[in-house]
Amino acid sequence: MRHTVLISGVNTSNIKVLSSEEMDDLFKKYYNGDISAREKLINGNLKLVLSIVQRFASKTDNLDDLFQIGCVGLIKAIDNFDLSFNVKFSTYSVPMILGEVKRYLRDDSQMRISRGIKNIAYQALKIKDEKNKNGIDITTDEIASIIGVSNYDVINALDSIKEPISMYEPIYNDGGDTIYLFDQLEDTKNKEDLDIKLALNNAFETLKDREKSIITDRFLMGKTQTEISSELGISQAQVSRIEKNALEKIKKLIT
Repeated sequence: MRHTVLISGVNTSNIKVLSSEEMDDLFKKYYNGDISAREKLINGNLKLVLSIVQRFASKTDNLDDLFQIGCVGLIKAIDNFDLSFNVKFSTYSVPMILGEVKRYLRDDSQMRISRGIKNIAYQALKIKDEKNKNGIDITTDEIASIIGVSNYDVINALDSIKEPISMYEPIYNDGGDTIYLFDQLEDTKNKEDLDIKLALNNAFETLKDREKSIITDRFLMGKTQTEISSELGISQAQVSRIEKNALEKIKKLIT
């Protein structure tokens, strides 16, 4: 019980994680009017919310509120998700959950920003969200024209509401080596990003099904090796070995 953590009354050690088959089945039931399926989808994806919220734990003194905000994003994702998208629910929902959390932290920021600048920023974000929903990319010049301000004003307003963060902010730790923000920062001088992404994708496709599953669960779903070992019915040591071998294969193919 020493690993039990309660957030918003939810015992995080007992959160159920749904399989892909269970997710598909529940979404089909939900589409057919089964409201209880929606509740099961919410409860079965709380682990995803938790993994995202934990990244921002240092940004708030009330993790309960942040978890509830993340759940709002999860519910929006469930209500808008369509199996015909042909993408994993986690791929679709993570940006929505992140969006809700970041908006909450932005609005709750202690930084003193004038109301005028905030209004420009919120108008710009609203315009971008509306355009993006319709699959339209919009530039800051176009946003400035719509709002009736200069391009500089839009860029300045958007920059002003960004939450400052240390390069040494830990963003992932599963009992092993900690991954810090600076490990994930893009090198804008490197013009080979596209080649690297393609190489990484090709390398991932060479993995065996079990290796793909473990890598996806570990680094996309945020599951621990213990959770994966329980789901697959193998030891944690086996999961660790498979994960290490898969990462070595990928590394050899992209370096």
